[in-house]
Amino acid sequence: MSAAAPRLIVGLGNPGAEYTETRHNAGFWFCERLADALGVRFSHESRFHGLVANAREAGVWLLMPQTFMNRSGQAIGALARFYRITPAEILVVHDELDIPPGQLRLKFGGGLGGHNGLKDTSAHLGTNDYWRLRIGIGHPGDRNEVVNFVLKPARREEQTLIDEAMERALATWPTIARGDWNAAGTRLNARPAAPKPAKPKEGPSS
Repeated sequence: MSAAAPRLIVGLGNPGAEYTETRHNAGFWFCERLADALGVRFSHESRFHGLVANAREAGVWLLMPQTFMNRSGQAIGALARFYRITPAEILVVHDELDIPPGQLRLKFGGGLGGHNGLKDTSAHLGTNDYWRLRIGIGHPGDRNEVVNFVLKPARREEQTLIDEAMERALATWPTIARGDWNAAGTRLNARPAAPKPAKPKEGPSS
């Protein structure tokens, strides 16, 4: 497993106002927040088929492909080739059906879980060996409902959990930026502590 520091952070999602609040755009949400934290802005780069920000001080590029989810790899491959960024130096941030809202998983390589954005990314990079940060959005419980589910906004209580998970991920960013993936994974892959039950109120003494 490579210990290279990341040079490209990619958020997966769909372009267009109608998709902005949908679950499938969780990767975009993270990239936008990271750009704010790093003090950089996105601009459209047609040669890279996406919105791009250069965080020079952090030594990373941020990318939000504008090619729609199932063609995400076109943008990722173009930028990675131009700047000679290896797959092991890429972190792809995406929504994950198999993880409940509020949980995260940082992993290197492995399967694609049926995610169309990852499938196209692997096709263009020629490998599955890149980093992924999986943001849990939960599962509708019926395979036939998946497309409808990911293209709708999360319920309010789910969105709160997703937002809290993203804050944890942003807090871990300095560790990721150093390439200390093991330490970052230990923090991010831990399940958040369940809230403590409220203590029952004591009744008046007899």
